Amino acid sequence: MMQDYTGQKGRSKGNAMDAQNTHKDALLKKRGEILGAGGIKPLQASMENNTRQGDMADQASGNNEVHIQLKLKQTDAKILQAIEEALWRIEKGTYGICRDCGEPIAEARLKAIPWTRVCITCKEKQSS
Repeated sequence: MMQDYTGQKGRSKGNAMDAQNTHKDALLKKRGEILGAGGIKPLQASMENNTRQGDMADQASGNNEVHIQLKLKQTDAKILQAIEEALWRIEKGTYGICRDCGEPIAEARLKAIPWTRVCITCKEKQSS
């Protein structure tokens, strides 16, 4: 039996390339969504709108909104970096291999989170 880029047996090389292209398309789509989401300008607008307008409660609410938007931007930046790394792993031929244990990452996990670096077993070990 042949092993594809994820180390899974039984799939032909053509099917492995189709799966790889599907994951690459998903990665590129998500990257486009993040980059097309408006960047830093909405955050600047929220900060400017929040400067000394309204009473203390309005200002506190505005501060919370800015804080939440900042956290979302930080999360997007982390996902964007993981996407770039996943695209690089596709180019290198190491995509779909767990960074920690070297075992294949399950196809279902790659479909759910195509930028993942680790298999579910290693992820659960990290979380505990």
